[in-house]
Amino acid sequence: MFKTEVYMRDLLPTLTGWFGEKKAFAVALVTAVEGSSPQRPGAMFVRGPDGEALGGVSGGCLDATLYELAGEVLADGRAQVVRFDSGPDDLFEPGLLCGGSMEVLVRRVDPGTDEAFAAALASLARGAAVTLALTVGSVHPERLGSALVITPGSVSGTLGAEEWDRECLRRRAAGDSGVLNLKNDSDGKTSFFLHEISAPPRMLLYGAVDFARALSQIGAFLGYHVTVCDARAVFAIPERFPYAHEIVVDRPARHFSDARTDRDTVVVSLTHDPKFDIPLLCEALRRPLAYVGAIGSRRTCAERSRSLIAAGVTERQLARLRAPVGLDLGGRGPEETALSIAAEVVAVRHGRPATPLRAGTGPLHAEAAPACGPLDRPLSMRA
Repeated sequence: MFKTEVYMRDLLPTLTGWFGEKKAFAVALVTAVEGSSPQRPGAMFVRGPDGEALGGVSGGCLDATLYELAGEVLADGRAQVVRFDSGPDDLFEPGLLCGGSMEVLVRRVDPGTDEAFAAALASLARGAAVTLALTVGSVHPERLGSALVITPGSVSGTLGAEEWDRECLRRRAAGDSGVLNLKNDSDGKTSFFLHEISAPPRMLLYGAVDFARALSQIGAFLGYHVTVCDARAVFAIPERFPYAHEIVVDRPARHFSDARTDRDTVVVSLTHDPKFDIPLLCEALRRPLAYVGAIGSRRTCAERSRSLIAAGVTERQLARLRAPVGLDLGGRGPEETALSIAAEVVAVRHGRPATPLRAGTGPLHAEAAPACGPLDRPLSMRA
């Protein structure tokens, strides 16, 4: 969940504030992309009740157009689905500059009546996952933009028909996502956008040192739920780590043994102390994590590797350890070191070799998965 795009979770404080004030706003949500695109499905642009512009879906080339469309939708309440292609013949027509195509749903959100959106915000505020199902194509124009929201333990809203609600629940359980093109005898072809907003991935930083302070700030910026843990209570204090979501006073290995982790979790040992990092890394390297790193000089890292092998870590497990941690950017100090660690985390997550972009010849970004069918709908659809 890296913040290369702006998603609903990123705008949560502002959207929640508008809900509390009962102020309507309009959201533009990317529902499908083909080819090269600056954003992925789920990226969001918002026009606020007083004309505020938040987020973005195109890197700038379409946001002005969507701002105007959002104003129309905010005024009349009629949802729109628009498609943008690259390189329009008319110089005054909006288009993507990156060579791809994109579809965007623009809908009004009314805090007093939008049960589904309210449920989504409440679940995100708890740090839980949310699945959105939105109608993006229907022979019933009034259903365009209708929403079903699935949260842990509840389902809110409706797509306009019970059979579609059940079908989207079934598709979600099957792991489907993207644009689903469905048919039946009464409604003909109906299209839905099914999208999960996952819970924030976790970044566990062990050692309440300056490097952890800088890395906690970058980790929070990238969308992680950041925990800083240290056995020394005098250093593990909120004043030193204003960007961390959680600060724990405990021995690293003991804290980690009870920590909830998954394949998206990042663990970095910054303790500089074998009595803390050896038992921690022994456990971390046995779990399926996204990234495990440890700070230290080459000599320190070599000695640590021997100690880990002696403690029962296999050669295969040890190969997963990023130590010395970070990319070779040549920087020094906490901020530049934290940047090199974060850069390696991003590269590992996306399976990239962290080489300069100018040295490559392929696409800048991995191709997005097909949106469960081609983008074959017209440029604009209004409810």
